[in-house]
Amino acid sequence: MQTETVKENKMGVMPIGRLLRNMALPMIISMLVQALYNIVDSIYVSQVSESAVTALSLAFPVQNMQIGFAVGIAVGVNSLLSQSLGRKDQETANWAAGQGFFLMGIATAIFMLFGFFGVRSYYELQSAVAETVEGGIAYTRICCLLTVGVFVQVLCERLLQATGRATQTMIIQLTGAVINIILDPVFIHGWLGLPKMGIAGAAVATVIGQCTGACLGIYLNLRRNPDIRLSLRYLKPNAKVIGPILSVGVPTIVMNGIGSVMNFGINQILQGFHEIATGVFGIYFKLQSFFFMPLFGINNATISIIAYNYGARKPKRIVGTLKLATTLAVCIMVAGLLIFQLFPQVLLGFFNPSEEFLRIGTKALRILCLPFPAAAVCIALSAAFQALGNGIYSTITSLCRQLLVLLPAAYLLSLTGDVGNVWWAFPIAEVASVLVTLLLFARIYRQKVKPLFPAAE
Repeated sequence: MQTETVKENKMGVMPIGRLLRNMALPMIISMLVQALYNIVDSIYVSQVSESAVTALSLAFPVQNMQIGFAVGIAVGVNSLLSQSLGRKDQETANWAAGQGFFLMGIATAIFMLFGFFGVRSYYELQSAVAETVEGGIAYTRICCLLTVGVFVQVLCERLLQATGRATQTMIIQLTGAVINIILDPVFIHGWLGLPKMGIAGAAVATVIGQCTGACLGIYLNLRRNPDIRLSLRYLKPNAKVIGPILSVGVPTIVMNGIGSVMNFGINQILQGFHEIATGVFGIYFKLQSFFFMPLFGINNATISIIAYNYGARKPKRIVGTLKLATTLAVCIMVAGLLIFQLFPQVLLGFFNPSEEFLRIGTKALRILCLPFPAAAVCIALSAAFQALGNGIYSTITSLCRQLLVLLPAAYLLSLTGDVGNVWWAFPIAEVASVLVTLLLFARIYRQKVKPLFPAAE
């Protein structure tokens, strides 16, 4: 059922440069705060012990899967919602939002079960150091049992983003991240008369921030987002709506699953050398997020703009958005490359490093940053895959980078007996990824974007 709207959504009429800036900048700011939280979290944990840093690194694949499920479902909802609004189909837009909450409920239950029954086996498989195992179990169990916050928060953010309310998305992310940063030392070190909780305190601060962001997100969507109408009737399972959501969302979930498998595999390879190498890898991921998070902010805005204009049949706006997003992404990652190359010891110095940690980490950072510009191109172009309903292409590129090339290369390089050689697997894998991404982008452009030009003219 279609309904008339009073005016065209800004994603169909606002100049591309201003639109991308208005939509992406709030998300970039909020994601930078998220990245800052990740770094601050690790800084406080590093003051506990190096084993605590390793435990946090080993928790990353699980947290990455949580984010993967949340973002995957939300991206599917985002794509369907934006296309529906572009077609002026209000009813489908409402169903997309409602089914997003239904699917998030299922994902929450899955991770709660893992929190109850799977965490200990997960850590005992990866480490024989008692402090690492017990600290990791405490941290990950709390994050899983109270995972509802991250799922609801991510969906609420994407509902606001898909309807062009990026500033409200920023408010949600900033609120959760700032609360997290403030509470980290309180719970970790036992300030204000509270018991000293160590690494478990970091988890408590994390879930409190996420749940606060989730509550704020629900309020903003109910009271400040007139483009969607949430009600209980839209929460009933609807296969006709769930299908399109999952067709876009599942590839994103699989991509993050691939990332978790990659991290798990790399951690296993690094554990064969020394736990310090695993800690270095975890710290690298926190540091690189300060540059990758802005890319994801641009990417999220790009998906909404492209999906809307694809639904509205405006190909010039699709191409213009992609060109600008790719240029911005490459500029950000070139800056990241220079900083990692010039100041690796300064970056590592924040984490209370031992001499060995600093030695291994300096070499790692200088090698791992080399493919940053290529990664920027891949991430920017992947927005088109998701927005145009071909999320499977993103899965293919991620599979090539993180499993088919990266893990085998890392394993073979580990046979040299020098952990420093393992890091070269990442530049090798990124070369393969960018080649596959360019080929798939050319294909989707020919199939879905190019045919729109004659009709638009």
